[in-house]
Amino acid sequence: MRGPPCCMALSNCYFCEMFSLQKNNLYLLCAIVISTFVSCNSLFRETPEKEPLARVGDAYLYKEDVVSLIGEDMLPQDSSLFVTNYINKWASKQLLLSKSKINLPEEKLAEFDRLVSDYRMDLYTRAYIEALVLQSKDTAVTQEELRGYYEKEKENFKLSEKLVQLRFVGLPSQFLDKDAVVAKLKNWKEEDKEYLDSIAVQFKKIHFNDSIWVGSSRVVQEIPPLTPMNEQQYLKKSQFFELQDSLEVYLGKVTDVLEINDTAPFEYVIPDIKQLILNKRRLDYARRLETDIIDEAIKKNEFEVYGKNE
Repeated sequence: MRGPPCCMALSNCYFCEMFSLQKNNLYLLCAIVISTFVSCNSLFRETPEKEPLARVGDAYLYKEDVVSLIGEDMLPQDSSLFVTNYINKWASKQLLLSKSKINLPEEKLAEFDRLVSDYRMDLYTRAYIEALVLQSKDTAVTQEELRGYYEKEKENFKLSEKLVQLRFVGLPSQFLDKDAVVAKLKNWKEEDKEYLDSIAVQFKKIHFNDSIWVGSSRVVQEIPPLTPMNEQQYLKKSQFFELQDSLEVYLGKVTDVLEINDTAPFEYVIPDIKQLILNKRRLDYARRLETDIIDEAIKKNEFEVYGKNE
C-alpha cells in the first residue's frame, strides 16, 4: 500500500527502522519532523548576533572590528573620538569603493581584481617560504664566507659617511687632574690604559676601543661641541682635541680616518655582508623549493600543462 509523500521521504528514516511505527504514528512523526525543520532557524541562532556600528549599502562595520584597535591607555573621550573618525573613514572608503565599481571601466576593475588576487597569493607564499627558511636554520656564516664575499665585491662597498677610529673621555667641568688624563690619552701605553681604567668611574663618558670604526655622525652625537660644521677641523688623523660645553670637557685622540667614497673596512661591513649572504641563500632556497614543488606535483599527476606539444 502506497503511503503519504512524507512517509516515502522517511521510508529509510532511522526512527522508522528502529521502532517499526504503524501508519498512524508515521503521520504524527511527519508532523514532528516538519515542525522541527521549521523551527531549526531559532535553534541555530543561539549565538548572539554581532553589534553593528554603521552600515553603507550592504556592508556593515561591527563593534568587534573597532574594539581591538582602541588602546588600553586611551581616555574615554579619546576613544570616542577615535571611533567616530574610524567610522567616518570606513564609510568614506565604502562609498568610494561602490562608486568606483559603478564608474570605472570593466577592464580596469578586472585588472585591479587580478592585482589584488596576485598580491594576496604573494603574501601567503612569501610567508610560507620564509617560515620554511627559518625552519631550515641555515643562518650560520663562517668568517671565510664573509671575507671571500668582501674581497669579491670590495669595489661595491664604498662609504657614504666618514669613519673614524678614536678614543675619548668626557670629564666633569670641575675635574681636577685633567692634564694627567690628556697625557695618558696621548701616550696610550699599557700603563696609561690601566691608569685611566682605574679612574674611569669619574668620567661621564668613555670610549677607549680605538680599533673599531665609528661613523662621524655617531661621534658628533656623543660629543655635543662637535658639529657637522666643525668636524673637519677636529676629526682628522692623529688629531688630539679638547672641547667643552657647559657641563663637560671632552678629550679625544683620533687615530685614523676614512673619507666618503673610500672602500669600507671589512670589520665595518661584516653585518651587511652577512645579511647579503643570508638573503642570497633565501632566494636560492625559494628557487629550489619552487622547482621541487612542481616536480613533486608532476609525479603525483597534480599538475599538467595542456597543449604544450601542440
